[in-house]
Amino acid sequence: MTTAAPAPSSRDLPHPACGEIRLEGVLHALSDPVRLRIVRELAAEGVALSCSHFDLPVTKSTTTHHFRVLRESGVIRQVYEGTAKMNGLRRDDLEELFPGLLDCLLAAAAHQAVRHGEG
Repeated sequence: MTTAAPAPSSRDLPHPACGEIRLEGVLHALSDPVRLRIVRELAAEGVALSCSHFDLPVTKSTTTHHFRVLRESGVIRQVYEGTAKMNGLRRDDLEELFPGLLDCLLAAAAHQAVRHGEG
């Protein structure tokens, strides 16, 4: 008798496997200033952060959309810890697929922020 695999939880969020992450999807996700801001903050903190940690200049529904784009492109991984949805940068996967890309983009974003007085 075979046992069926347990049904996925409604709290399990879909993520692309490492091999499914595409460069154009990553670049699209990072082309939006709000999403780039999220990624810069995740990179600076170096740990997973809850959605509520971010103080973004958009509505809650728009924030949800931005996190979904980042997750579906493979830039972040989202998991529930209790009632909090935690967001972590998929740095290792991105580095394996596109060596140096994330660090280059983060450095360029930091340089741009300084040029425009955004910190």
